[in-house]
Amino acid sequence: MKRVLITGYKASELGIFSLKHPGIAIIKKAIKKKLHALIDEGLEWVIVSGQWGVELWAAEAALELKQIHKELKIAVITPFLEQEEKWSDDKKNIYNSVIGRVDYVNSITKTKYEGPWQFKERDKFLLRNTDGILLVYDEDTEGSPKFMKKQAMQIAATQIYPILSINALDLQNIAEDDLEEQSGREEQEEYSEQTERVELDYMDI
Repeated sequence: MKRVLITGYKASELGIFSLKHPGIAIIKKAIKKKLHALIDEGLEWVIVSGQWGVELWAAEAALELKQIHKELKIAVITPFLEQEEKWSDDKKNIYNSVIGRVDYVNSITKTKYEGPWQFKERDKFLLRNTDGILLVYDEDTEGSPKFMKKQAMQIAATQIYPILSINALDLQNIAEDDLEEQSGREEQEEYSEQTERVELDYMDI
């Protein structure tokens, strides 16, 4: 797979309204884990449409990986011009930071928002111009990604088009691993502090 499309829930579908929500870091870590494996298999392009949520976080995750894997390229292909127009200033700043660092930026339609048809054109274009898809989606929590998955499955029925996923259990496992790592660090810090106190006490003697 040379070109992977990454999509998933909008931030609002996940109940994420804060830019500092801990779930964002977990999602990005899960995406990076998947991308690491794909890069090892020859992945060249990460492609998103840049919607606020999984797609923009995926672009940020890919940019972080690009610091190590210089050959990795990232494209943001939006459904229409100025999709961030009505976002908050903080979201716009993050979006513009991403747009300014990726390798390719374009829009499917060369106008501002006109109607739902632009999202349909986006989906068709992105699926037609990628070799597989990575979905952050759980069957037990329906949302907008189900439409993209349905179309991807139709393509996969007639040609090789891998459909990869990150579900709720994957995210839970990463969150638990993070907690264990944090707990281990705290125990190590506490041990170091205790050792230091013993050494100081010994010196006092």
